[in-house]
Amino acid sequence: MSGSSWGNLPVPPDPLHRSADADERLHRWLKALVDTPGLTAIKDVEEARTALLEDSLRGLERVEGFAGSIVDVGSGGGVPGIPLAASLPDREVTLLEATGRKCDFLRVWAPPNTRVIEGRAEEQETDTYGVAVAKALAIPPVAAEWCLPLVRPGGAAILWVGPSADLEHVARVARELGGELADSSDGLLVLRKVRPTPEGFPRRVGVARKRPLD
Repeated sequence: MSGSSWGNLPVPPDPLHRSADADERLHRWLKALVDTPGLTAIKDVEEARTALLEDSLRGLERVEGFAGSIVDVGSGGGVPGIPLAASLPDREVTLLEATGRKCDFLRVWAPPNTRVIEGRAEEQETDTYGVAVAKALAIPPVAAEWCLPLVRPGGAAILWVGPSADLEHVARVARELGGELADSSDGLLVLRKVRPTPEGFPRRVGVARKRPLD
């Protein structure tokens, strides 16, 4: 787990599982996020609250539907992993990020139930986590190839997507990766893992982005 300025947070009783102390730290995280070059194009804290914090929490109920640890793939400045970790203090959350400078930021601001891993999705152990989440990571077929192999059977990858996402394409890719498209609503795709990751996946670093699965 990371060492940060969050302190020892109690398990709070409110519907989002957060204490007032955690909400204050989320506000400070948002301010640091918009003030740090290279993490987001958003420069207004209230806009960031809507686009980054509240939008991340749209996935909370779906994440809660699957047991086990959570991995935020390509976490960047901590979206959606930090809001989810703050709202689920009894769940272990991994913030996976390939850029060292961003990892340094994450180590400062991540809640105590998190750990930060500097690395790429293709380099991680497969069939490990209960849930993988990704927001603004890549086009959905690529995000699926990076996320689904990390999840064990019975878990799910949850992707934040735009209105132009090709659901049939994503469903085909999910089947190839050992999963299935279980839900597609409110701009969220839930890809349930139904069998272990097939041999050969994920492909080596860089291949998924260059040659997305059909």
